[in-house]
Amino acid sequence: MSSSDELTETKIAELRRNDPYGWIDQYAADLHEAAKELVVKGEASRVSDEAVAQIITAAVRLYYAKSELEDRPIPAIVQEGEKTITPTEMLVAVSEMLRDVRLGPMELGLWFRRRPGENDPK
Repeated sequence: MSSSDELTETKIAELRRNDPYGWIDQYAADLHEAAKELVVKGEASRVSDEAVAQIITAAVRLYYAKSELEDRPIPAIVQEGEKTITPTEMLVAVSEMLRDVRLGPMELGLWFRRRPGENDPK
């Protein structure tokens, strides 16, 4: 890492320390790693259903705001090669989220959209 990269990271870290929401970045990384460990160990039950629902709700709200309101594509899933979530894991979660807001596959099909900027000729 070059000194200019370190300077940038130092500035970013300082800004995060002064931001009342800066803790989210660090805790998100910690949560991501802890969740993987719990699943591998078969200990997901150690986290309450309510906590999981709160995490998913928060993530969906932030994703919507960053993607739609900032009108730009952002990755929704951390890509980790073979450790990336499986299609089954994704579809189980999406199916339950749709049910929770009383939507089905037909509504998903109607709302399915291209990513912001996907049709730009650039």
